[in-house]
Amino acid sequence: MIEIKNVSKFYGTKKALDNVSFEVNKGEIFAFIGHNGAGKTTLIKSICGILDFEEGEILIDGKSIQEDPLECKRKMAYIPDDPELYEDMKAIKYINFICDMYDTPSEVREPNIRRYAEMFNMESELSNTIRSFSHGMKQKIALIAALSHEPKILIMDEPFVGLDPKAIFDMKEVMRGIVKNGGTIFFSTHILDMAEKLCDRVAIVKKGQIVKVGDMKKIRGDKSLEKVFLELEGK
Repeated sequence: MIEIKNVSKFYGTKKALDNVSFEVNKGEIFAFIGHNGAGKTTLIKSICGILDFEEGEILIDGKSIQEDPLECKRKMAYIPDDPELYEDMKAIKYINFICDMYDTPSEVREPNIRRYAEMFNMESELSNTIRSFSHGMKQKIALIAALSHEPKILIMDEPFVGLDPKAIFDMKEVMRGIVKNGGTIFFSTHILDMAEKLCDRVAIVKKGQIVKVGDMKKIRGDKSLEKVFLELEGK
């Protein structure tokens, strides 16, 4: 579903990503972990076509994000760690705007909007302006907008930041449902115990290089993911 092949990204003379390669398969939840500045957000934005990269290629369902960006983007939704929404819009107008961009028919979007707004306890807020929302509420609106058009691939950067415990629980259930129906989820997180319990596979990045990638159980062995991560970090 997502193929990352020998990708390198430079910021000036600094190599933010160094020959990164791995695959994220259909029907799996894949965690991407690393310390601050390790290259997680850079790779995520490269996958989504937000950032260009100098070497390698990224394929979405067999198509290049550099050569065919629109076709790739039609298949995915991206949730950043700090959602930058159109704050002067009402929440429902923003959600419909996102669905319009994906040509989502009303018979798909309307029940999904109702479902996810109720799930995240945002039904009474949809008519309000986004500017009035807290960070957590903005995160929920970004999630509702992304989920309502039923993306095949969901890419998230620290998706649980700012969410309350019930919303975190509900989002984990949504993620399990997406992959059960053949979707793909790739996300970064610092919540290692959650990644350990939720994810099928994991990649660990350090200074722009992949130091471990594979099945979660094999990466962990008889240790916790936190222990493995700290050992790789030299702590």
